[in-house]
Amino acid sequence: MRITPAGVEAKGWGWRHTTRKDFALRDVDLTIRPGEHVLLLGASGAGKSTLMAALAGVLGGPEEGDQEGTLTVDGIDPSVARGKVGLVLQDPDSQIILERVGDDAAFGCENLNVPRDEIWRRVRESLDLVGLDGISLERSTRHLSGGQRQRLALAGVLAMRPGLLLLDEPTANLDPEGVREVHDAVRDVLANTGQTMVVVEHHIDVWLDLIDRVIVIGHPNPDSHVGGVIADGTPREVFGEYGDLLAAGGAWVPGRAIAERAPQAVAAVRADATDEPALVADDLSFGRGTALGEHIDLAFRSGEVTALMGPNGAGKSTLALTLAGLLKPLAGHVRVRADIASGARGDEPNLWRSRELLGRIGMVFQEPEHQFAAPLVRDEVAIGPKSMGADEKKAYAIADEMLERMNLSRFAKANPYTLSGGEKRRLSVASMLAAAPRILVMDEPTFGQDFTTWTEMVDLIAGVRDQGCAVIVVTHDEPLVEALDARRIMFGFAGE
Repeated sequence: MRITPAGVEAKGWGWRHTTRKDFALRDVDLTIRPGEHVLLLGASGAGKSTLMAALAGVLGGPEEGDQEGTLTVDGIDPSVARGKVGLVLQDPDSQIILERVGDDAAFGCENLNVPRDEIWRRVRESLDLVGLDGISLERSTRHLSGGQRQRLALAGVLAMRPGLLLLDEPTANLDPEGVREVHDAVRDVLANTGQTMVVVEHHIDVWLDLIDRVIVIGHPNPDSHVGGVIADGTPREVFGEYGDLLAAGGAWVPGRAIAERAPQAVAAVRADATDEPALVADDLSFGRGTALGEHIDLAFRSGEVTALMGPNGAGKSTLALTLAGLLKPLAGHVRVRADIASGARGDEPNLWRSRELLGRIGMVFQEPEHQFAAPLVRDEVAIGPKSMGADEKKAYAIADEMLERMNLSRFAKANPYTLSGGEKRRLSVASMLAAAPRILVMDEPTFGQDFTTWTEMVDLIAGVRDQGCAVIVVTHDEPLVEALDARRIMFGFAGE
């Protein structure tokens, strides 16, 4: 499959949010030649996803923001260049539309009015390219692993024959095997198609062998508006000349960041081993109708971090929701220690009212948007303290402190949904920590973070742990587990 690669040109391009009134990006000048493979870097919130959405033509109209300058793909405004650009996002579930594998891979072509016979030829060729040729076109998309779902999303994009392939943190939510699968699929695609590629990824090592150019963008300063491209060159040139600056600004510079900074948060104040656990799972079976795990006995102690790890699809997120009292066990029990449960209806959190969970068990969802309830960022963080009985002044003082710690203060009056993916994640953590729960359950708390915000997240989790909170983390982030000296619990698939 050979595809005509597309070129990109930006001249003084910028984008200002209508509601936030600030520039996500400004003064972007760059040229990407057809066939180049580019790694796009920048601190969390620097505007990388905004630029990717603009290149894909899905940034939105005048009601959502104002553009300045020009941005073109092969000389055409991306918003009218249908089929010329393909975008693969970080969450495969947000891109899978239809029930069957073949139908989902064909969806984009159908919207481009490709003839039926040609659609199915493209679908089979694209599935073959991403290593899914052995899967039936009739197979349910719900029964695919995380890596398979992301490769299916890539196949659906390839079937449209785009000249520009955009990958926006495509491995952020995947286990190590899924990361390898997607990397290898993209490698094979590039070798066979010759497409232009732009990939956004905080963890640079994943894509380093596939790229020939690195572009670093900076967030506009509110006073000077300085931003745009701050470094551009080969990986050797950019990391050699700007490595220290990039590391100081939050980039995961290869071979540098983890070794130098992550160990700071390892020291822990551990609860005595004889203490009664804060939460226990007793002969627990969990799932959504069908059991994903059975006869599970676990104990989680105050002052300790426990990492639930394993492949995508093994049920870790479902178990987390069950431990947090948000899903009813299929069998067995989840029980909370008497002093934590005091004042609630019994010791089983799935029987509690939502108000009874406040201050006792907090849940940070994998999708941050699922827990937003206020129109403004500052109000969102203040919800927990207010619900716990804090007066207005105290609640907002807590909110302001959390926003400062999570580097979100400048968004205090913004709508939560206008934040970047990494910023939404930090907001979801800030709002939950503001309620000071005794047990904290977190599902992938570090996705979408640069090294600076990742380090702050580690420090926050370590802080609540050392204050006696029992912390349960669903994660694929091995450096996070090491930095927190967390206890590991590994999960496989049911029946394995």
